[in-house]
Amino acid sequence: MQARRIARELALLSISQLPAKQERLEMQDLQGVVVAAVRTLTTEAQDALETASAELQQSNARLLNSETRATDVQSARDMVREAIEITQTAINRLGVAIEVPEFIQLANQKDVRSYTLELIRTLKANRERIDQILSQALVDWQLSRLAWIDRDILRIAVTEILFLGVPDRVAINEAVELAKRYSGDDGHRFINGVLRRVMDQVKTELPS
Repeated sequence: MQARRIARELALLSISQLPAKQERLEMQDLQGVVVAAVRTLTTEAQDALETASAELQQSNARLLNSETRATDVQSARDMVREAIEITQTAINRLGVAIEVPEFIQLANQKDVRSYTLELIRTLKANRERIDQILSQALVDWQLSRLAWIDRDILRIAVTEILFLGVPDRVAINEAVELAKRYSGDDGHRFINGVLRRVMDQVKTELPS
């Protein structure tokens, strides 16, 4: 894994649990970032498993209580299918959590450590501007209503493009990959669309 790719994942998984105040964030070390990332993965996996368990129990009850009416049987089948999909999501989350020891080891690399902290601090320092840009690029959506994972993936990409000198093509591709790994089924398409609009918007604001 490339150093910056690891750094992006660590930043994504830890941002929501790190101090909001800039002065406290400046004191944040990499160990705190890794701990926050582990907590996020653990919570996400636990929540996904609990949701899957509840869906499976509900589906099982529907199957047992269904009579011979096709509509009831089909409805129960649909619920089972959805429960299986949620269970798969939970399994995927656990798979990512298992990779945490590798994360911890790789996070000690100088390049990973420096870029993770630079990314988090830059994002937090400029979040008002970043959120303003994203809000303008969203169509029929409010930034506050997005899933936190999608919101932070977007914030990371905009931070890299506007403040860290990362080429927009690279930042967008990396954001899409993060969405494929952590977001919902269509999350990567949504992320790609929003960031394309961000770039169109930014380019129109640049002096000719």
